[in-house]
Amino acid sequence: MQFHKLNENLHGAGHMVMHLVARWRRTDRMTWGASPEEIEATLPGDELVPSRSWGYTHAITIDAPPSEVWPWLAQIGQGRGGFYSFDLLENLVGCNIHNSDTLLPEFQQLAVGDPVRLHPKSPPLVVAIAEPERCLALIGGNPVTGSEAASLWAFHLFETSDGTTRLVERGRYEVGPTRAARLAMGPAILEPISFVMSRQMLRNIKRLAERSLVHPAV
Repeated sequence: MQFHKLNENLHGAGHMVMHLVARWRRTDRMTWGASPEEIEATLPGDELVPSRSWGYTHAITIDAPPSEVWPWLAQIGQGRGGFYSFDLLENLVGCNIHNSDTLLPEFQQLAVGDPVRLHPKSPPLVVAIAEPERCLALIGGNPVTGSEAASLWAFHLFETSDGTTRLVERGRYEVGPTRAARLAMGPAILEPISFVMSRQMLRNIKRLAERSLVHPAV
């Protein structure tokens, strides 16, 4: 299991390097898995970062209803259920992430205003919308810290006619005017790295939710 995890994270690192170089694939990365309608849709939380510098819309189909997907979203965060992505890579920069492959009852309640940390030493994101089985939106920067930069990280659940779920992830960024803000929140570095991490996250949420439907006790 540990060898598999190490190998998985090494592949993740390789994909990050590839995408950092492959600037021409930016459009594909920013719309991975999403339909034209999902990309163009105005979604709850978009208004929190109205004048975005850049953003993305990712999506994946999960063969389970929203009720099976939501609990995995509800417990995300550093010191909570993790982010279901490449935790070894996250921990190289001190995130102290431990991804859970089980549901954690103590982290199932999220309310507007609750903090969700990405890193133990960084200002947390704050829950702006928490509508079970529908939407989780996290906001960072202005208006949380009063900075000129702002970020939105949102997850939307749409049940389809055949009982599956479209999980749509949306990110929106307003980059501040300083050089440090452009480096930290601009698309040059953040966009390719966050894409690789987000894609892994969505794939793992799909796996975990579908597994829960087949093996409810797991």
